[in-house]
Amino acid sequence: MNISIASFAFHGLKAAGMIDVFGYLETCRYRYQLRTADIWNGLIDSDPEKYLNDDFARKLKTALQERELALVNYHADGCHLWEDDPAARERNRALALRHLKFAADLGAKTVRIDAGGKGTEFTSEQWDVIINGYKEYCRFAEDHGMKVGPESHWGPELVPDNMERIATSVDSKAFGILLHIGHWENAPIEEGDRRLAKWAMHTHVDQKTTETRLESAMKILLDAGYKGCWGVEHHSGKNEYAEVEVQLAMVRRQLRRFAQQGVVQYERGGINDLIPVDR
Repeated sequence: MNISIASFAFHGLKAAGMIDVFGYLETCRYRYQLRTADIWNGLIDSDPEKYLNDDFARKLKTALQERELALVNYHADGCHLWEDDPAARERNRALALRHLKFAADLGAKTVRIDAGGKGTEFTSEQWDVIINGYKEYCRFAEDHGMKVGPESHWGPELVPDNMERIATSVDSKAFGILLHIGHWENAPIEEGDRRLAKWAMHTHVDQKTTETRLESAMKILLDAGYKGCWGVEHHSGKNEYAEVEVQLAMVRRQLRRFAQQGVVQYERGGINDLIPVDR
């Protein structure tokens, strides 16, 4: 299950009222012939009260099972760990725990919850909240066979030093990073990818990476032993079905080239089942 499409890739269609999470699952399975789902909670609804419940989880789980889709990542916005207001932090913590239960009920393999904060550094107070929070979430994730952690996404998460420090401080088998490939500040992008690759639990492969450095970026992760999904993500909000198809085809092509080079091999024979070769 080596390729997925981050459902944020269709945020333009979502804003236009032209797709929902169930249409996204149909799209993954039958338009793009995938066996994976990669769900951003914003595609479901902007109000978590409308879907963070057992009834909706059962419906979505049924939809995944009917299409034989594995949920390789669930990325939850709106529940990041740090907020300046203590009451807002506690609200986010309670919401994050609900998202984790929802993800576990769906059988998610990985969950992204951001750290929060602004600028390029964490204060000591922010640091304590963030590390203790991830340790708590990792205990839940380990009990439910998942991994959880931040994305190289926004704020101090974009600085490789910060992400490396979070990973070593949390120090849990259930911790992982959603590596948005090449999305770094205060360091060369190749350096950021290389330093954090060993903690990568999932990836986002954006259009810029796909068009400029796909082979070398994927090779960095493969050399670090990455066995997760290559999550295609598009950001323009325009012409999304076609743009995603192009990015997806380029990732598929590169995986086929790696297979020809002996870097990855087929498992069960499908393009969605290319796995790294142990070296």
